[in-house]
Amino acid sequence: MLWDVWRDVSNEDRYVLEELYRDVAAVEAHRASPHYQAYLAKIPELADRTAVVLEAVEVGDR
Repeated sequence: MLWDVWRDVSNEDRYVLEELYRDVAAVEAHRASPHYQAYLAKIPELADRTAVVLEAVEVGDR
């Protein structure tokens, strides 16, 4: 897993947590973890939560 935190330049109170997983199994394992379950229990009090699922696209010869 790779993750970064970004701040919206047009709204300094908005942060985006970006997570990148190897595959669907890694996402499922993360979501089953105790720390993720604790996060889910607390996050509604702290922030809006919107998930965006993206798929990699091959570009050129890599």
